[in-house]
Amino acid sequence: MADISTFEIIWLAVALLGAGAITGLLAGVFGVGGGTVIVPVLYELFQAVGVPEEVRMPLCVGTSLAIIIPTSIRSFNAHRAKGAVDMAILKQWAIPVIIGVAMGSVIARYAPADLFKAVFVVVAGISAIRLLFGKDSWRLGLDMPGKLVMNVYGWIIGVLSSLMGIGGGQLSNLFMTFYGRPIHQAVATSSGLGVLISIPGALGYIYAGWPRAAEYPDVAALQFPLSLGYVSLVGLILFVPTSVMTAPLGARLAHALSKRKLEVAFGIFLLLISLRFLYSLIG
Repeated sequence: MADISTFEIIWLAVALLGAGAITGLLAGVFGVGGGTVIVPVLYELFQAVGVPEEVRMPLCVGTSLAIIIPTSIRSFNAHRAKGAVDMAILKQWAIPVIIGVAMGSVIARYAPADLFKAVFVVVAGISAIRLLFGKDSWRLGLDMPGKLVMNVYGWIIGVLSSLMGIGGGQLSNLFMTFYGRPIHQAVATSSGLGVLISIPGALGYIYAGWPRAAEYPDVAALQFPLSLGYVSLVGLILFVPTSVMTAPLGARLAHALSKRKLEVAFGIFLLLISLRFLYSLIG
């Protein structure tokens, strides 16, 4: 990082602050922790400062999970204040989600970089198709399934979210709307999952990245005090202030939009993210 000029450092800092504001806004609007914005931005940033491809993606994912901790908490509180969160679903998913996050963190310690990108492409792509082209008749049921199936869904949400660096909003929105739940309720409930996923996820990535940092002693961005394992403290410090401030604004905007407008906006957003990582994967 010594090769980066003062101007570049200032520019990157300003860019990260701006991205943090956008992240908080999206967290409120879509009920996501913002990982789908954070990860691509950090990927470009860490490439610019010379983080090797082998550890760049997990560093982005781990940092994203740490960043969305305060954003998810703020977004969840805003949605809960409006009475839109289904606490029964949230409580039922809590334990399987946390187990899935722990397993995902272990996978992250040994997985190749392309696995993280592939998960992004598949999950974001399926979610976008459902939101943009899906019909009300595309349902798996008229109400949420039984305890066993819900536990499996929770576990899947935990594993995939920890590999994507997201708060689980994309996946839980997908599952809930497939079972006839309104998009506004799905978004609000998803914001609560971000809290359950981000805290153990960030801790897991610190554990997963600690020995890997020792393998790259010349990469400053991976070393303490700039990072703890796969969590970049620089990214965390610069993203959090503005993202926390704009999350409530996003939540108010979400409740002002019609159901279809919210679905289309979320679908386009996810499609763009999917295409971006597909290009990176095959490029």
